This record gives sequence, C-alpha cells and structure tokens, in this order.
Amino acid sequence: MDDLDRRILNVLRRDARTPYTEIAERVGTSEGTIRNRVERMTTEGVIERFTVSTRTGNIKAMVEISVEMNVNTSEVSEQLADWETVDFVWQVSGEEDIVLVVDAADTRAVNDLITRAREMEEVKSTKTRLILDERLGQG
Repeated sequence: MDDLDRRILNVLRRDARTPYTEIAERVGTSEGTIRNRVERMTTEGVIERFTVSTRTGNIKAMVEISVEMNVNTSEVSEQLADWETVDFVWQVSGEEDIVLVVDAADTRAVNDLITRAREMEEVKSTKTRLILDERLGQG
C-alpha cells in the first residue's frame, strides 16, 4: 500500500459512495487508476466492506466486556455480533476483552443488552460508556 492508496482510502472513509471520477480529481490521477486500485484493495482484503454511517437519533454506547480466563473470546465475539443493536465487536487488549459499539433506540434497550451480556456465563463484568459525539479522523 502506497501514499496514493492511503489518499483513496481517506476519501472513501468519509463517503464510500464518492464517484471514482471525483476521487481521481481529488488525488490527481485518472478514474481508471482509482477503479483498479479500489478493486485490488478489495480483492486483497485491505478494503473489507463499504458501510453506512447513520445518525438515527438513537443512543450510541460502548459496552466493555471482561470474560473468564478459560473462555474463547472469538466465540463470544461471534455470538455478540449477531445481536440486533450491535454495530461493531472489537477484541481488545487491556482490562476488558471485548468492546461492543451499540446503536439502540433508547437507554432501556442499552440496559437490556447489558443485562443480556451479564447473563452469559462467560462474562465476568461489563462497563458502559455512552457516546456523546463522534468525529471521523484523518486516518
């Protein structure tokens, strides 16, 4: 991955629907080059998916989950990823093992999700943080 790939990705992170002609104009190359590079990055797995970011008016939260020592964190993550209000599941290092990013209709729905997580025998504890604002980095 080179500097041009990074500049293309930076445009797509902000709006994955940006036309290739517009990306080409912004980064100073041809539409064909953009098309080929995006296709290559998709094939190689650099681009995993094109997604939508929403402003639903819902409550967004991070739910940090610690699991027992003998637990397969990947299996628990797979289960949690199937829950309706879960947008992302991250396996992380530190005190917690898993972080959920949740987009729920209201605080009751967030609380229901937390209760459901705590009822799992693999889960040792949870911490929850409401997301008050969000910005996209230059990344």
